[in-house]
Amino acid sequence: QVQLVESGGGLVQPGGSLRLSCAASGSIGSMDWYRQAPGKERELVARITSSGSTNYADFVKGRFTISRDNAKNTGYLQMNSLKPEDTAVYYCHTRRFVVDYWGKGTLVTVSS
Repeated sequence: QVQLVESGGGLVQPGGSLRLSCAASGSIGSMDWYRQAPGKERELVARITSSGSTNYADFVKGRFTISRDNAKNTGYLQMNSLKPEDTAVYYCHTRRFVVDYWGKGTLVTVSS
C-alpha cells in the first residue's frame, strides 16, 4: 500500500506561481502529476522517474518543473506563468507492482 498526499494548491492570479507537493508514505518509483479540469478527462502533466528523468506535456513545457526529494519521499511540481486554463484538480500518481495509487488531489484555481 502507498499513500499519497498532495498539498500546495490554491487561488492564484494569471502569471503567478504555485508549488505543489506530494508526500508518499514510503519510497516509490516514478511519480506523475495529472490534472482534471471540470468537464474534462484527467490528463498527464509531468512525470519523473526514480533516477530523475523527466517528461512534460506540451502544454506545460517551459512553465512547470517536476522534481523529487527521495530522502523525504516527496515530489514537487513548480508551476510558473500560470494561465486560467491551468485551473484543475492536480493529482499525484505512482504505480507499484501493477497497482495504481492516487492522491485525493489539490485544487488549483487561476483567476483574476
